[in-house]
Amino acid sequence: MHLSSPKASRRWPIYYFLWFAFAVPSCASDWPQFLGPARNGAYPGSDLADSWPKDGPSVLWKKKIGQGFSGPAVSSAKLILFHRLDDKETVESLDANNGKSFWSFDYPTGYRDDFGFDEGPRATPTISEGKVFTFGAEGVLHCLDLSTGKKIWSANVKSRFEAAKGFFGMACSPLIEGNAVLLNIGGANGAGIVAFDKANGRLLWKATEDEASYSSPVAATLDGRRYAFFFTRRGLVALDPSSGKVFFDFPWRPRIQASVSAAAPLVIDDLIFLSASYQTGAVLLRVKDNQVEKIWSNDDSLSNHYATSVYHDGFLYGFDGRQESGPSLRCVELKTGKVRWSEDRFGAGTVTLAGHTLLALRENGELMLAPASPAGFKPAARAQVLPNGARAYPAVADGHLYGRSKDTLICVDLRKPNPVKP
Repeated sequence: MHLSSPKASRRWPIYYFLWFAFAVPSCASDWPQFLGPARNGAYPGSDLADSWPKDGPSVLWKKKIGQGFSGPAVSSAKLILFHRLDDKETVESLDANNGKSFWSFDYPTGYRDDFGFDEGPRATPTISEGKVFTFGAEGVLHCLDLSTGKKIWSANVKSRFEAAKGFFGMACSPLIEGNAVLLNIGGANGAGIVAFDKANGRLLWKATEDEASYSSPVAATLDGRRYAFFFTRRGLVALDPSSGKVFFDFPWRPRIQASVSAAAPLVIDDLIFLSASYQTGAVLLRVKDNQVEKIWSNDDSLSNHYATSVYHDGFLYGFDGRQESGPSLRCVELKTGKVRWSEDRFGAGTVTLAGHTLLALRENGELMLAPASPAGFKPAARAQVLPNGARAYPAVADGHLYGRSKDTLICVDLRKPNPVKP
């Protein structure tokens, strides 16, 4: 189409309007995977309110659900819930606007938690190009049709690759890169990390002898090269997502065997931030010429246990300390590791970045809104939105927060109020 023609010029505003209406909002309206669209815990929309009414933001709907630490994923106004009902791991598609069910898919599970914790799935689903990918606590990977819930393919990595149960089952949220589904499984015979063809489930490659951690991978482009970064039980592994070729690794693991590394790698420009508990601490790395160098490391700044930190304007915001010990919420200068402020005994939870604002969902079900500022933690609003036991990561899509506790899923409207027309 030549825009110089009069006919084309008349059509251009229509095309532009359609593109703007349907393409642009998709950035803010979807939370299709663990940690959001860019897998960094950041919500890209600008439609959230700066404060809430005294009685809290409006809860649009809530639903009783089964067990699981798996967070919700949202795409095209469809919410994917992965939970355990009785002896079945169940995938449900819900209307994100009202919580009504579109379809449900389930399969048997015999998972038992050795420590008496929740026995539902741990990994957040991933939605990509009309497909849903789920990874259960016993290592069963499924690819389902987003519209119908029909199974397209499945793979049992526990039996196929002799992947270990670990302390709390398997918990890697699938990462989609090109035509590949990437997983950190800790399988035997060079299957620490595996990739499947997302169309048919065929094994594309396997790499490393590393045991699996509870961290999910992220992907990023640095100096024109595409990387997939995995924080395995042994440390950081950087590889080519298309071939499985390992570019480099960086050993970084807790000193004791009875430990869990769960925070995802955080990529900021050419820097990678890693953090773990159990006297491990944090490290900032720089990737240069396909190699990695250490900028700083210590166990005094920001030792993430389960929750991944977020980054904003030169500073990290996240949880320091073990979940069971009442961790602190902190602000840390990225380039130096200097602690700028610390809210001690804050308690465990998750933190999401929305523009210049932090959304902290505490494990006790309290949601807090505060500026992402190194000057201090000064909540502008807070509300009890869930019962105690909110350990799963929430999703923020189209101005709504979708969160879950042990048995409840909610939709909270965080949007700016509509202006009153005269």
